Amino acid sequence: MVTFLLHRTAPLPIDEAWRRLTEWSAHADAVPLTRVTVLTEPPTREGTVFVARSGFGPLSFEDPMEVTVWEPPEDGGAGRCRLVKHGRVVLGWAELEVRPGPGGRTRVIWREELRVRGVPSAFDPLVRAASRAVFGRAVNALLRKA
Repeated sequence: MVTFLLHRTAPLPIDEAWRRLTEWSAHADAVPLTRVTVLTEPPTREGTVFVARSGFGPLSFEDPMEVTVWEPPEDGGAGRCRLVKHGRVVLGWAELEVRPGPGGRTRVIWREELRVRGVPSAFDPLVRAASRAVFGRAVNALLRKA
């Protein structure tokens, strides 16, 4: 099992950072070779389910996720969302937090614990490094997207 943590500070109001990070279909644009399908009606809430399909041809897999905690920021305060991964290949969870930062900026914290079925724990350092790189680029892209 791999855990990792990402921190970012964005020059965005907290509500806008939250909107960009929790617009699930936008994650497809931020992660190469990925499509995202939201299976439940908007708005996002506890129980929202979506599937990220990543890869190319026979080397692709589905990563179904469910929102289990949905606490949007209110009145400029912090917000938190937790996703549980129910896939056949990738299991675990991800938590996303937005908090007020200095000068009207937003602090973003992304925590994730994942396990890739069939990958021995000896490969955890490689999985951790790859995950940090992919998710770090995705968070950056989502925060930059207008």
